[in-house]
Amino acid sequence: MPRKTDARARAIATAERLFRIQGYTATGLTQIIKESGAPKGSFYFHFPRGKTQLAEEAIDHYVASRIAVLRDISANTTGDALKFVHQIFGSFAAEMVASDFQYGCLMQNLANELPALDAELTKRVARGFVDSTEIVAEHFRGCGFAPARASSTAAALVAAVEGARTIARLERTPAIFEALADVSAERWAASEA
Repeated sequence: MPRKTDARARAIATAERLFRIQGYTATGLTQIIKESGAPKGSFYFHFPRGKTQLAEEAIDHYVASRIAVLRDISANTTGDALKFVHQIFGSFAAEMVASDFQYGCLMQNLANELPALDAELTKRVARGFVDSTEIVAEHFRGCGFAPARASSTAAALVAAVEGARTIARLERTPAIFEALADVSAERWAASEA
């Protein structure tokens, strides 16, 4: 039987997983409580504002994990924009394969649903995209990209990753990540004008 002290963490992890698979609206508290194994009373003790508070914490956890992955890739590819891009696409492709193409991006899923539902959660998701895009831009600046090029390239890369996840889930293959990595290599092989 799971320890009572980890009920909060299990609820956050379960919500994050379910939001990634089926979205916010389709995920009910009853399902989260059941799948996390957390007692209902414990759930409301940890999340007195219910699903909204749980979503806030799931978003924060997801964003922190995403930023950690991007920082690790950046640290392993210092000064090398092409290797950085290839490792990003490879990392997200591997995650898709490992989840049997079930996991989408929590931020993307919620961004598609939340604007009409919750302005504060929408802002939190938007901040997650801004923060993770800045990590990518920072790496490109470290590779010698001019600030404007670093920012626009980072934005394009993040958008490409998000679109690739959607296509990979539909097609159940990581081929789109490989295609994007090849196109990126061609684009960035040319010197900056």
